[in-house]
Formats: sequence, C-alpha cells, structure tokens
Amino acid sequence: MISFLINAIKIIFLLGFLIFIHEGGHFIVAKLCKVKVNEFAIGFGKTIWQKQGKETKYAIRMIPLGGFVSMEGEVESSDVEGSFSKASVWKRMAIVVAGATVNILFGIIVYFILMSTVGIQFVDPARDTFINRIYYGAIGTWEFISMLFESIKVLFTGGISADQMVGIVGISEVVATTAGVVNYIYLLAVISISLGITNLLPIPALDGGKILILLIEVIRRKPIKPETEATIQLLGFSILLALTIFVTYNDIIRIF
Repeated sequence: MISFLINAIKIIFLLGFLIFIHEGGHFIVAKLCKVKVNEFAIGFGKTIWQKQGKETKYAIRMIPLGGFVSMEGEVESSDVEGSFSKASVWKRMAIVVAGATVNILFGIIVYFILMSTVGIQFVDPARDTFINRIYYGAIGTWEFISMLFESIKVLFTGGISADQMVGIVGISEVVATTAGVVNYIYLLAVISISLGITNLLPIPALDGGKILILLIEVIRRKPIKPETEATIQLLGFSILLALTIFVTYNDIIRIF
C-alpha cells in the first residue's frame, strides 16, 4: 500500500509539475501581452479547489492529465479590453508558443545540470574540474537533444509504428519504476522536452496547430474564419482523442 502511494505521488507530481510550468508559460506571456486570463487550471473535470484572484480564477481539477489557460476572446471573438482575439498576431503567437518553450528550456537546463554534476563520473580521460563539467555537460546535453529530435523524425518517417508509441499509462509505469532521485530528475527532463517538442508539432488542437493557423493568418493578412478554425480544431482534437485511446489501449495490453 505504501509503495502504491509513493508511486502515485511520483506520477502525479511529475505530470502536475510539467503541466503547471507549461500552462504557466502561456499565463505569464498572456499577462505580459495584456491579455485577460479568465482561468488558470491544472487538470480537467470537476473542480476540487479554486481561488478567485483580481482577474483570474485559479483552479485544480479532478483529472490530472492536462490543464488550460482560458483567455478572454480565445474561443469566440470578444470586444472586451484585453481580448486574445484583439491582440496582434505576433502577441497571440508568443502566447501560444510559450508553453512548449518553457517545457523545452526547463528540460534542457535540468539535463545540463545533471550532466555537469553526475554525468562527469561516467566520462573516461576526464578530470573532475569545473571546465570539464561545463564542457561534458554541454556535449551530453546536445547529444541528448539530438537523440530526441531523431526519435521524432523516425516516428514520422515510419521507423516506429503506432503500436510502439507510449501514452500516459506507459509513462506512468516508467515513472513508477524509477529508482533514486537522479533517475527521477532525468525522467523529468526527458518528458518535459518531449512534451514541449510534441506540442509544437503542426497538428490541429496542439499548440503547433494553433501556431500554423496564425502563420496562415500572417501570410493571408487576415484571420481564418472562426467557423473554419473551429472545424479544423475539432477535427484535430478528434484525431488526437482517437490516437490517445489507441495508445492507452496498447499501454494497458503491454503492461498486463
């Protein structure tokens, strides 16, 4: 029972923290761009805790599998001061890209720190000096980032089949079986960067899909019709939902 509780805490903290910094990126840049944020939430479903700020409601919801920043005029056009829809396209793009950027930068920094402190022990002809820690930390981090990008490239070129993809259940299993603080922090960095990169893919319903729509707006010099954008987002969400169900099913089959 104690082991189960510890594993549950490890999983919830890791996912919750990465979701928090991702949504926090959107939130902070929205505030800097003077865009009104109606709600900042971690999780989906029923609200289990909330606090109303001067402008924004902060909430924790029951299902810790995501989060959101609800901005005025994000879904429907609004003439209210601070509306997302009234902000310049560059401000909107900055807000959208901020979440993934925070995840990627956080993961890179954490991994670099690991390589600079712990990783030097595993490098052969290498003396434990400050210069060597920085040098080998930078090399290890670059190789790590290259490996992640190569993995995503292989996925889209058919090198990895869909049934080999890992979803939330598979990730939770890996997190639960980590031994030691170093391995846990390493996994935190890996998942953070992977989450950031995945969110930037040009797929509707992901941040990358929203960025693509904004780039089209820049090229056309006028926004896409709200009805068309809603249809695109709904289609993308449906595809993602179907893929999530498929991957989760494979995770469960693989585990049990």
